[in-house]
Amino acid sequence: MIKIDMNSPEFQARMEKTIKFTDKVCESRGWVYNPQEEVNEGVQMGLARNKMMYNKLFCPCFMVEEVDGKPQSVDNRICPCKPAIEKEIPESGACHCGIFCTPEFAAAKRIELGMEEAVHTHSRGLSKEECAQLVEQNELDGDELQALIEAREIGIVEFKLVDVREHMEWQMGHIKGADALVPTSSFFQTWDAAKLKKDENIILYCHVGSRSAHVARILADMGYSKIGNLTHGIVTYSGEIEK
Repeated sequence: MIKIDMNSPEFQARMEKTIKFTDKVCESRGWVYNPQEEVNEGVQMGLARNKMMYNKLFCPCFMVEEVDGKPQSVDNRICPCKPAIEKEIPESGACHCGIFCTPEFAAAKRIELGMEEAVHTHSRGLSKEECAQLVEQNELDGDELQALIEAREIGIVEFKLVDVREHMEWQMGHIKGADALVPTSSFFQTWDAAKLKKDENIILYCHVGSRSAHVARILADMGYSKIGNLTHGIVTYSGEIEK
């Protein structure tokens, strides 16, 4: 497992350069930052981490693999990535990671966040039958995962919750109740150490859901039959976060 000290002078210097880089990207392309500051910080720290690990600004929301002895991001996503420039931002208003937005998307997002804060309530008290059905789903939202964690605490459902982000992201904050950290940068080594069974329910999560979805496909090929994914990642989870 690769561990980067986010309090080290080296990382802090790299983080400062990364923020200047994302500032320049916004300015040059007429984009703005996401109104959710934790999204921007998470992406910037991931970019800084990848620059230190791979010497490239690989998008932190996608898995990096070794191809012909060289690190390569899935879809060759190097920030600002081609899919974001050509498709995601023009069509949806924001890049996949969510850091870069159009001014119109950001304005609408501010309204949406205000509404959610005013009206959002969390449904509690799932039955055992409801839990059994929910834990078998391939994709889960933040409320569904929170309900399952609450149900697990009182013993009516069993599953393992696995964080596939990097060690630094785990230190910044992880979902309370996560059973294992299996970073995608050292996936196969750390997955074996986690000793997870192929027939048990496993729920994966990352920052915005891309890396965990990729890991879910790998695990399916490896014979794991009960894999769930937190669709939009930890940024959409409203439950308790541990640091």
